[in-house]
Amino acid sequence: MADELMAYDEEQAVKFIRSFIPGNIRDKYTDDEILLVIDIIWDYYESKGLLEVSADADEEDETDVEALSAYVGKELKKDGEVVMDGSDINQIVKGELAYEKTLDIFGD
Repeated sequence: MADELMAYDEEQAVKFIRSFIPGNIRDKYTDDEILLVIDIIWDYYESKGLLEVSADADEEDETDVEALSAYVGKELKKDGEVVMDGSDINQIVKGELAYEKTLDIFGD
């Protein structure tokens, strides 16, 4: 698992997300703002215990995009430094999840 997580490259993730999301959203946010969303996503995984290796991790659990987007929105609001539209957050979250799939981080 550690080797797989090392394959995750935040700079590549930001580039991938930028290519994934529509231009009108892409142009609104800096790389640092997108990186903040990525960090919040991984905080979510950690808080839900999704980063721990489990013996019964055979079946692939789909991430609830709506719940994850809501969590990101709540954390951004709490932080107060970055303001993002909810639909923009949802698109960025979907882009990050698509990047993860290219890495096969959580396996099948």
